[in-house]
Amino acid sequence: MTMTATAPRVDPAQPIGTVPITLTINGQRRSLQVEPWTTLLDLLREGEQLTGTKKGCDHGQCGACTVLVDGRRMNSCLLLAVTRDGADITTIEGLASGDTLHPLQQAFMDHDAFQCGYCTPGQICSAKALIDEGVAHTRDEVREAMSGNLCRCGAYTNIVDAVLSVLEASR
Repeated sequence: MTMTATAPRVDPAQPIGTVPITLTINGQRRSLQVEPWTTLLDLLREGEQLTGTKKGCDHGQCGACTVLVDGRRMNSCLLLAVTRDGADITTIEGLASGDTLHPLQQAFMDHDAFQCGYCTPGQICSAKALIDEGVAHTRDEVREAMSGNLCRCGAYTNIVDAVLSVLEASR
């Protein structure tokens, strides 16, 4: 008599499980349970209700989901949240100080650097990183450094003007 072993049945409706991670999001340390396939973008928008970060293309091509990860700009749609365990995340919501806008947020308003506003959070986070990096000083350098952030409305000239105004004010 031969005995055959049967594999335990896996119920596809049951979640595979979660992974514990710790993130500092906009200055607040958070211990989270995350499914391994959850992107940082989805964690921020759906799990943490930080909807300022936008889901544009979901393929890392438009920059609408740009956030700062340990001070570096990254497309949050391309990052699995579990790979950022221990990271410091800053979203557009974390740039203002209470009721006082970050200088870039104010500059975008002053220079009319948005139309529909969908790309604006990613543009501002990217601009914050480029200013902190200190690599862009001229109009052409700012345009090149911001080239990963697309604006379907075509507000590029005003976006560059806003970034340059903050660069000049910080000198």
